[in-house]
Amino acid sequence: GGGSEEGGPAVEVLAGHGLADNNQYGILLQEELAESEWLYCLREGTKWSMRRPKFLWTGNLRMHRVSPYRVVPDSIPKPDYAVTGFPASEVEADENWKKGYVPVKTKREIEGMREACRVAREVLDTATSMVKEGVTTDELDRVVHDTAIELGAYPSPLNYYNFPKSVCTSVNEVVCHGIPDRRELQDGDLVNLDVTCYYKGFHGDLNETHCVGKVSDRHKKLIKTAHDCMMKAIAMVKPGTRFRDLGVPITRHAKAEGFSVVRDYCGHGIGDLFHCAPTIPHYEKNKTPGTMQAGMTFTIEPMINEGGKHCVTWPDGWTATTRDGKMSAQFEHTLLCTESGCEILTARTDRSTPLWWERE
Repeated sequence: GGGSEEGGPAVEVLAGHGLADNNQYGILLQEELAESEWLYCLREGTKWSMRRPKFLWTGNLRMHRVSPYRVVPDSIPKPDYAVTGFPASEVEADENWKKGYVPVKTKREIEGMREACRVAREVLDTATSMVKEGVTTDELDRVVHDTAIELGAYPSPLNYYNFPKSVCTSVNEVVCHGIPDRRELQDGDLVNLDVTCYYKGFHGDLNETHCVGKVSDRHKKLIKTAHDCMMKAIAMVKPGTRFRDLGVPITRHAKAEGFSVVRDYCGHGIGDLFHCAPTIPHYEKNKTPGTMQAGMTFTIEPMINEGGKHCVTWPDGWTATTRDGKMSAQFEHTLLCTESGCEILTARTDRSTPLWWERE
């Protein structure tokens, strides 16, 4: 018999009938009942299952069960997809904007972007400060969700094309878009938290990769390389720079360190829409249109792989992992192109969680 604190009485009653250990009547004990609400995510969050699907997993990581949806109070302003799961305004912009068109923000919009990015930064810092062995990515999601709401923001990933959670948590070989679940972080893991907040009509988007416990030197080098690739691209941001040229410093630095650049996922324009023009590939010799002007806002977010550049997608329809099962790391900032160069809207503050090389 016996039972946990919460499930005490129900379990005890059954124990009296001699059913607790050998429950042939299929009565769900209270703990099991709570368990059964955690399900495996399938098909981009449109289907849920009690069973882990079969899949040729590329590394050591597996899908784990995902907790029930977290609610957002009515008082929080929401993007259009929060209810429907479909970002209609984004799709409309994609269909109607001319090829190569990138919106230039007004003074008021730029101020809105600054605020949204400051909020997103605070949310990320709060969550990354909790990263340690034994913490589940679901707990990190709860921190992101609750902190965003506390600050009056909507966690942008939630229900975006049915994404079931409020943050992307990408561990080890996961390249991006990992779904927070019940797996506990382990000593030696790499974990990327990708936070976007929708605040007073604007999105602010950033991500960082942090170490769990003692990480190998090679994997620490991978994380630092991803960060430096991003910073080298940011250093090129100024009016007149072509978006297609940002891939050059990223590719050259990653290659010099013995790593590869993911081609399947890109940086993007951002504002009142979560993702819009321009598309910003992180690899060399890309053909993306557009030239930077003061007032444009966009992200740079290179994913750098320890091995090959290729990705596969899990049966959840979201999680992208390396095809060879080797590690991946990423960093991201939201940027404003200014007359004199660039303002990092999601810049780190003295309250930001130290990156591994800032600790040592």
